[in-house]
Order: sequence, then C-alpha cells, then structure tokens
Amino acid sequence: DAETPLSGEYAKEIRAVPEQRGVLVFREVNFTDDQQIAFTKTLGVMASEYNGVALADGETQAIFKVTLDERVNPIARSLRTTFFWHLDGTMHEVPILASILTAKRLAPTGGETEFCNTYAAYDTLPESEKKEIEGLKAVHANWARARYENPEPSYEEFKRAKAVPSRAQPLVWKHRSGRKSLVVGLTAAYVIGLEPLESMDLLVRLRDWATQPQFVYRHEWKLGDMVMCDNTGTLHRALPYDPDCGRLMHRSMLQGEEPFA
Repeated sequence: DAETPLSGEYAKEIRAVPEQRGVLVFREVNFTDDQQIAFTKTLGVMASEYNGVALADGETQAIFKVTLDERVNPIARSLRTTFFWHLDGTMHEVPILASILTAKRLAPTGGETEFCNTYAAYDTLPESEKKEIEGLKAVHANWARARYENPEPSYEEFKRAKAVPSRAQPLVWKHRSGRKSLVVGLTAAYVIGLEPLESMDLLVRLRDWATQPQFVYRHEWKLGDMVMCDNTGTLHRALPYDPDCGRLMHRSMLQGEEPFA
C-alpha cells in the first residue's frame, strides 16, 4: 500500500533499515513528486538544494532531476561523474543523511545503481590496516571530482572547479553510534602528509577494498521503484548507460544530522 510509508507511522523503522543495511527498496511504489516529498518529510528535515535550476520564485528545489539530458537538467554534463564511486557532501561539514531516488524513466541497457557498505568494509579491514589509517585525513575537492568529468580541462574550467572550497575529512568516520566507516571515493584528492604516489596508492586500495562484491548491492531498476540509501555509510554509483536514452531519476534528500569526525 503506497499510503503506508506516507503516514509516518513506521518512520522510525524505515530510518533504521538504511542505517543498518545501507539501502531500503520500495518496489514499483510509483510515488509522484508530492508523495516523495511528503515521504521524505516523515523521516526528518528535508534538504533542499540549488542545482542550477532555480524555481520561479528563486527558492531551492526539493526534487532534483538526475539525468544526462541537458534539456531536462542544465548541469547534466557534471552528472557523468555519477558513474564513479562517491558519497554526497564530502566537501561539507555535515553531509546529507540519506538520498531517496525514484525511477521515472529507465535506460534500455545499463543504468543499474550500485551501493557499497562502508561500515562493513571498515569492520573487515585487517587490524594492521586499521592502525595504518587511524587519524589520517584526505582532502576532498571539487577539482578532483571534475577530472572524472573531463580529464583534460582548460585552465578556465580548472579555475572554476578549484574555486569551490575543499575540505579535509577523516579516512575513518567515527560515528556517534560507535560504528566506523570509510570515507573515500572520487572527491578524495590526496591524503594529508603522504607523498603523492603513496597517497594515491592508499586511496585506490581503500576504495577497491570497500567496493568488493561482498559489500555491494546492485539495484536493477523497475519503473516506479524508490530506493533510499544511507549516505553516511555507503558509496554509490550508476553503471554506464547511453547518455541520450532519457534515463531519469527524481531525488530528494534528508538533511544531515552528524558531522564527519
């Protein structure tokens, strides 16, 4: 029953599942934007954002259209980076708590979304490696993300990417719950205090560890599916698809409640 999640009656239970499992799937629920917004608000404070498409009154958006079609989203080109492992908000003090995606149009082939559990990835690291990365921080930067979009930018493009403030985050996030997770992905530019090659070696090694098959759930979309992921304990990526196919996801987000620490 599509009305059940909208009632708020099970909000506590719904919030608990992504925190423990990483992802919660509602198969073919077919929510409208208004229903998705209402559902999101039952779970916490909704995070609105400005993504290059202001509303008529200049307010920020509640729903963001995830597509590579520039006729639908003027910043669609930048979303090609979604093909690579990442979590949202690494350049903020407090990242969003969760993302909620509803499938509006599917790709004929490809376009599945993968999620990896960074809690499980940390827990299973050898103790020697846990000690190695304890206390280390990586700088997360928009210019690092942008090179996945265009590996050979013009200097003007590079300066625009560089203008976005970067932020140092711990490689190991010590959550208030006592759990720990890895903070890696495409926005990680370098590890503070390490030589460039040593830094890249560590970042690639940790990302490769976190994205092993035993930590990954691959969602094969059906039209109307809604998927909620815990942004504080997962990385995610879309598998490649034809940019001209019209694939479209509508995203809402829950405001973050805990800073990186």
